[in-house]
Amino acid sequence: MTTLAPQGTLFIVSAPSGAGKTSLVKALRGECDGLAVSVSHTTRARRPGETDGRDYFFVSREEFRRITDAGEFLEHAQVFDNFYGTARSTVEAPLQRGEDVLLEIDWQGARQIRQLLPYCLSIFILPPSLAALERRLSARGQDNQEIIARRMAEAISEMSHYAEYDYLVINDVFEEALAELRAILTASRLRTARQVARHSLLIEGLLG
Repeated sequence: MTTLAPQGTLFIVSAPSGAGKTSLVKALRGECDGLAVSVSHTTRARRPGETDGRDYFFVSREEFRRITDAGEFLEHAQVFDNFYGTARSTVEAPLQRGEDVLLEIDWQGARQIRQLLPYCLSIFILPPSLAALERRLSARGQDNQEIIARRMAEAISEMSHYAEYDYLVINDVFEEALAELRAILTASRLRTARQVARHSLLIEGLLG
């Protein structure tokens, strides 16, 4: 396993619902060492198959308000009728351990994070078409047509912010999109500052 520099990199990943962001992040984490995923807090109901503390920290509106008032969130926002937030501890602790962190948030949260942590790198994931996005949302079998129509409208609004991000990935063929995410991660780890921290003794030896 590669030893990372003392300070990891924070990657913000955003996408409209149904673009495949969660599946891509899960696959990337499964094949890359030293990569943590920040688990957000939410007031929305838990979906079938989701686990508290793994997919989200599912909390009441009262608890969410308490955490907000205590200043423990790096960012928080309302999406549809629910609230989402990123606790400072879920991001800062792994970064200080030298891990890279993937943070899945919407464009509102991404703006807040970039203001607080300007060194982060941001990635936006787009679907190959609106038709493909609607098929993916319908295939979940969890929402009625009214909710799907609402999510499609919200997706178009979300996608309009793609230009605010450092990288843009189109999730048409899953393996190709995954390879592009892997390339972004690898390139970040090969930056001069990270390489110097990782190979300082080698560089000193080469320079005599």
